[in-house]
Amino acid sequence: MFNFKKYAALLALLPVATLWTQAANAETLKTRNFNVTITRNCPEGYVTCNNVTYFGKDLKTGRSIRLTGKTIHTTGADGDTPSQFLGYDFRNNQYLYRVTAGGTLLIYQGKKLILQEKGTFTN
Repeated sequence: MFNFKKYAALLALLPVATLWTQAANAETLKTRNFNVTITRNCPEGYVTCNNVTYFGKDLKTGRSIRLTGKTIHTTGADGDTPSQFLGYDFRNNQYLYRVTAGGTLLIYQGKKLILQEKGTFTN
């Protein structure tokens, strides 16, 4: 027999589980001048992800920016299979925001590096 109360309780917990899963896929890079929160919006277990959110806050001015980007990797011997994780790329018109796996925030205007700050990741 269908137990409506049991399933209603499980459905009520679904948004909480979804938020918890997204929070588990988030990490924050803290540099001298910026806090950058990166959230992978792909299911756990995916090696590559083309739906990554960047939320950066300038600690001096308080200004913030939200971008969508992707993971970046080296490729295997076949030239196609993703291999070593390198970090994340996010584009904003002529600007490229890159967060490396080693905890460096790089911002390029075209091909010119205009900002480089080393930081530490926290969860």
